Amino acid sequence: MTRITENEIEEFAIELLEKSVYQYYYGPDIAPDGETPMRASFEDVLLLEKVKAAIDRLNPSIPPATRAVALKQIQRFHSPELITNNESFHRMLTEGINVTYRKDGHPRGDYVRLIDFDNPDKNEFTVVNQFTVIENDWW
Repeated sequence: MTRITENEIEEFAIELLEKSVYQYYYGPDIAPDGETPMRASFEDVLLLEKVKAAIDRLNPSIPPATRAVALKQIQRFHSPELITNNESFHRMLTEGINVTYRKDGHPRGDYVRLIDFDNPDKNEFTVVNQFTVIENDWW
């Protein structure tokens, strides 16, 4: 019987995702101390510039300051419970981020989208492996 290793499964999954338009990054390369950093610190769990670019690309009719507020919302979760924060983030991914701004002198409610479900080709898909996160000096 042939044994399949975790590494082989990881490589196979990456290959499948790359074939379906995902851009692949090796975690250590994009780490703060990597060859092409995409994170300011090891505490960052988002590729912030990519998320900001997606918010701007998918929500051009929403004022830039309001888009910045939405970006801050996905960076800060207030519950000490991981499951609660994951549910909140999932809701933001699927429903958008509820925002309010002024348009023509009147308050307007809207949603900042993180994913364009109607036009998937407008999204950027990324897969990263070996993504190290250090929180409070703890691995």
